[in-house]
Amino acid sequence: MKIIESTIELLEDPFGILSGERYEIFLTLEVDEEDELFSEHGIKLKLIFAIENNESKIAQYDFIENTTEKVLDFALDEDEEQQVKSYCEQVVATL
Repeated sequence: MKIIESTIELLEDPFGILSGERYEIFLTLEVDEEDELFSEHGIKLKLIFAIENNESKIAQYDFIENTTEKVLDFALDEDEEQQVKSYCEQVVATL
């Protein structure tokens, strides 16, 4: 799995319910054809990235087919989750 593109948006909390910051991030992924996650439609990862008390985490995520917008029932393995978290930390740091 390789991240080839991303978009990020700070989520506003007008009522002050959530502490810290939340970002909605879309990652366009390149997935090997032999990977079970592969789709000819392309794959993106939609996630909510949270930062609170100088700690960051992936609060929620979904794999989505690009052209169909179908949510896929897959999970990140431990290495992939760390890769995505590190990528998101770098992107947020540049804002």
